[in-house]
Amino acid sequence: MTSLRTPRLTLRRWREDDLEPMAAINADPEVMRWIADGAVRDREQTAAKIAGWEREWDERGVGLFAVEVRETGRLAGFAGLSVPGYLPEILPAVEIGWRLGQPFWGRGIATEAARAVLHFGLRDRGLARVVSVHKVGNDASEAVMRKLGMRRERRTVDPANGRPVCVHVLET
Repeated sequence: MTSLRTPRLTLRRWREDDLEPMAAINADPEVMRWIADGAVRDREQTAAKIAGWEREWDERGVGLFAVEVRETGRLAGFAGLSVPGYLPEILPAVEIGWRLGQPFWGRGIATEAARAVLHFGLRDRGLARVVSVHKVGNDASEAVMRKLGMRRERRTVDPANGRPVCVHVLET
């Protein structure tokens, strides 16, 4: 079972008891305003997403980790690697991404988790190139990308919803 540890976090595969807290994160309009078309997700949609993330682990050897705060055991959200099929113009690619609940914003958790994931991707999965995509205006995610050493590669449009996005890249 793949898991990573940082000073404050455990990044691990998904468990059944992660569904409710992840569904609460996905139901928050403020969290979801930067995701795809901005629509919130319900419990069933969240369950289907978690199942898909787990399949990606099994099929591709990469996926989205559940991010757990070690001190409390609370699920903060996710961070991990995935194939950005929603943006065909940048394929083939592996994307690093994250989503945290509001109580975990502004505490460096996204950066801490993303650094661990990036190290895992480069070292353990042998990736030479990793991308990250954010909706234009999501300054917090762009700041994490900069802290990871990523550089802006291009600005484009998400074909599914017409929203402008920026693609950042890190190449070794």
